Amino acid sequence: MLVSETPRERVRRIIFGHDTPAGRAFDVGLIIAIVLSVVVVCVDSVARYHREAGDFLVAAEWFFTILFTIEYIARIWSAGRRRAYVFSFFGIVDLLAILPTWLSLVVPGTQFLATIRVLRVLRIFRVLKLVQFVGGAEVLARALRASIHKITVFLFVVLTIVVIVGSMMYLIEGPEAGFVNIPTGIYWAIVTLTTVGFGDITPITTLGKALASVLMIMGYGIIAVPTGIVTVEMSRLQPTLRSLRCGSCGLADHQVDAVYCRGCGAEI
Repeated sequence: MLVSETPRERVRRIIFGHDTPAGRAFDVGLIIAIVLSVVVVCVDSVARYHREAGDFLVAAEWFFTILFTIEYIARIWSAGRRRAYVFSFFGIVDLLAILPTWLSLVVPGTQFLATIRVLRVLRIFRVLKLVQFVGGAEVLARALRASIHKITVFLFVVLTIVVIVGSMMYLIEGPEAGFVNIPTGIYWAIVTLTTVGFGDITPITTLGKALASVLMIMGYGIIAVPTGIVTVEMSRLQPTLRSLRCGSCGLADHQVDAVYCRGCGAEI
């Protein structure tokens, strides 16, 4: 630690740093506190535990909220670029993590939304040196963005199908079978097409059952379409490998633009 280090710099090094023992210990402690706070919120939502230990759970939730509030203020105070932090992903998540409990003073019940603070556990990628996995997440995000137009067209087709089938079931079955209106028929078509099958509304006529059978079979094929679209884009974005074996170490499957072996470094 430098002698000329100011208190603000020291706090920044601990809070935002992760390569020092102090920064790593801070992040680990923070993650533990986040997990415990989410557990407290979840347990408090169970009526039995709320009756038996409600006061303790409320006190624990306020303890964590005040702790995270102090931490959030410290992050803003010590950040090198405060505005950049406040409007960053983690800055917004840090704020949302403390807002529900404070809002509960005005709107009772909002404290249960504090479970959103589980998003803060994403910092574990930094703490455990798992940043290399972020590359895979970026490939997935790019694939989703590249697929958005195809998926949008697909969703419009699905929407058209459920509207038509829902309207037909309303005409075929009628209120006697629970299809009291077209929106109810559309709801049934969505549940059936997605193979969820709640069973709260079922056709009773032969024609209705036949139409339902067709929709169920369609559901199996339709569900696979978005997965196929995204998979194709991911395959296109992934680096192409070539089955070229290194003459030195025998390692195969190198990237198409590889000049040297990724195992031993020999020229291939």
